[in-house]
Amino acid sequence: QVQLVESGGELVQAGGSLRLSCAASARTFSSDVMGWFRQAPGTEREFVARISRSDRTYYADSVKGRFTISRDSSKNTVYLQMNSLKPEDTAVYYCAAQLIYSGSFQPDYWGQGTQVTVSS
Repeated sequence: QVQLVESGGELVQAGGSLRLSCAASARTFSSDVMGWFRQAPGTEREFVARISRSDRTYYADSVKGRFTISRDSSKNTVYLQMNSLKPEDTAVYYCAAQLIYSGSFQPDYWGQGTQVTVSS
């Protein structure tokens, strides 16, 4: 069973922090790569961060140094710690998983999304 369930999105002031969680089924958590995308109104979905089963991480330039992705194998959960939030971080954040990594992060599965709103 494939399952990705995000949580943790809410309204926060600029400069604040949030931690998003993505609870995965055991099968999905065994994916080669898991990560986060986001989509703001009127824009295309964009990559935010990814993490491999060996805990290698990669970030979009726009969040590097502010966001941290991690995974907890005991809970089948991937996290996105977001610090120093800016209004431009406002978006729906989606958890995603790619079963077999083939050189680029093109997810096979998506969560339903969680809304993050950063007020100025």
